Amino acid sequence: MSALRTGIVGTGKIAVNHAMALQAIPGVDLVGVSDVEPDRAAAFAARFGIAGHDPDPESFLSSGLDAITVCTPHPSHERVVVAAARHGLHVLCEKPIAVTLAEADRMVTAMEEAGVRFGVLFQRRFWPSAARLRAAIDEGRLGPPIVGTVTMRWGRDAEYYAEPWRGRWDTEGGGALLNQGIHYVDLLQWYLGTPVRVYGAIRTLKHGDCIEVEDTAVATVEFASGAVATIQAGTTFAPGLGTTVFVSDAAGQAATVTEYPEGTGHTDLWTVKGEEAYRQLLSTGIDADPPLSRIHEGLMPFHREQITEFVTAVREGRDPLVTGRDARTALAVVLAIYESSRTGLPVDLT
Repeated sequence: MSALRTGIVGTGKIAVNHAMALQAIPGVDLVGVSDVEPDRAAAFAARFGIAGHDPDPESFLSSGLDAITVCTPHPSHERVVVAAARHGLHVLCEKPIAVTLAEADRMVTAMEEAGVRFGVLFQRRFWPSAARLRAAIDEGRLGPPIVGTVTMRWGRDAEYYAEPWRGRWDTEGGGALLNQGIHYVDLLQWYLGTPVRVYGAIRTLKHGDCIEVEDTAVATVEFASGAVATIQAGTTFAPGLGTTVFVSDAAGQAATVTEYPEGTGHTDLWTVKGEEAYRQLLSTGIDADPPLSRIHEGLMPFHREQITEFVTAVREGRDPLVTGRDARTALAVVLAIYESSRTGLPVDLT
């Protein structure tokens, strides 16, 4: 089998994980990178020993690649992905898929019409704790969940928001929900199924001097199965207190996936019959607010697992575990919370 020729579009912080993952997969050649800032692309290529770098995405995408990963700011995802579809390239895009549903729909349609594979990075699905919960549902040991909860209590400061694209509606598309919380919305819908109705509110309660997007959100979500869930997400906590995704079935069995410290997933509550186990995670002896670089390091193995799974899907001619349509569903929930907050009314997703 010939090597899969891959490239990365966007060479910001998260692209480091992509480069390390791609270079670790047998039969994959990372042959080039592209970034609108030529010096940054050149420096990134030199750091990883990558032969090519190009500031023009169009010429880069027509350079004989088979697949790309996309690490550009959220609002530019559509432009890159649709262009890749025109060139017949498989794409794995960083979350969120886009910042509007119209963009997401155009991306999904372009990739499907081109007959290429389209995945979106939700690497937390690849945590053993997250996969264990999904397997318990699939195997019937945990019944179909009837109740779910997301509680996200992270800390962010002015330094984090100092990057010029962060904290603005036009360059980030959202705040605590769209950037951080969407990971857990994805897990919630992976466990509970298709969301059909959302009611929520967002506020900027702590970081208003440096951002215009939300730092706090609350919501309720109804699912096609009849299940209901709540979401509470914020970046206002000092120290951060972690994130928990909780589900419970009609027999009263419950399970959680908890991220604490940030970047590390655990099972801390598991009451499946005959398998009961509990674990205390919070501790003053743990650095609850590690720097972003350390968070990315902790997530690196799971970036690698998802990127490896995507490569396997491309080779096998099947959809990856997390598709563009899956990512569109998570985005729809987040955007519905934003709309509900603006109107004060529930939003139907069907």
